[in-house]
Amino acid sequence: MLIRRLLPVAALTFAACTVQRLPQSAPAATDDHSSHAAMAAPMGASRQQDPRIAPGAAEAAARLQASTRHGEWAMVPLQAGGKDSIAAWVVYPERRDNAPVVVVIHEIFGLSTWVRAVADQLAADGFIAIAPDLLSIERGGATTDTIPTATATQLIRNVTPDKMNAMVQAVAQYGMALPSARKIYGVVGYCWGGSASFNHAVFNGAGLKAAVVYYGASPADTLIARVQVPVLGLYGGNDQRVNSTIPRADSTMKAIRGTFVNRIYEGAGHGFLRQQADSANAVAAKQAWPETVAWFRKYLK
Repeated sequence: MLIRRLLPVAALTFAACTVQRLPQSAPAATDDHSSHAAMAAPMGASRQQDPRIAPGAAEAAARLQASTRHGEWAMVPLQAGGKDSIAAWVVYPERRDNAPVVVVIHEIFGLSTWVRAVADQLAADGFIAIAPDLLSIERGGATTDTIPTATATQLIRNVTPDKMNAMVQAVAQYGMALPSARKIYGVVGYCWGGSASFNHAVFNGAGLKAAVVYYGASPADTLIARVQVPVLGLYGGNDQRVNSTIPRADSTMKAIRGTFVNRIYEGAGHGFLRQQADSANAVAAKQAWPETVAWFRKYLK
């Protein structure tokens, strides 16, 4: 696999807010991020999946292996002339013109095979997808597999919002400097990465045009008031720990006349895009993925 090095190169929209619940079923459950290790790739529970949406964890490796798109590793300097570099997986779409960039922020585990498969599907949908390993500096290198939960949780504690935003911005600048890229980007994240995606919308990086949050808790109201890009939130109905933060985010975005659209999929749990072996999660994934693609196509143009 090719490893690229490139020095880093050194936004905005309004509208109405909406909250929508989409039907499904079932009782609520809580999640503290760390329990995701027990949920990784329920092999044997795999179901036939729609190849037009991002795969669940059980199908991720096979989907990556079958992909015809070009993927490569890149080492992205955090700062010009600095010693720290961020490992990132870059996947290119098959299209005749330059593509916008989407930065994919991983869950608490670091850069996993599943996240790389999600990036591959975004490339299939027409975007240059870059999935950075935001733990790679802490670990001294990249891995494409899930690391132990205890290790990940400890390392994630070291990734402050300021550090996260600096890394995402460096990766976005790398992506936008690629010859086949347009000079705009969006960000999408899952679980811990969903919260990070919303926080990056607060940061308003140069070139950022849109954010998508998958089941990530909302930032503090005082931070949300700084958001200047449209945000799409996609949530499982059985995830009150996260969902309890939606109303205040919605009211704050309304107050600043910002665009914040929510979709709550009844019956789905936290991590529904990853855990599609569950039928309610699979239904939610089939609805959420087209929303994600449509959001980026609308705002990354």
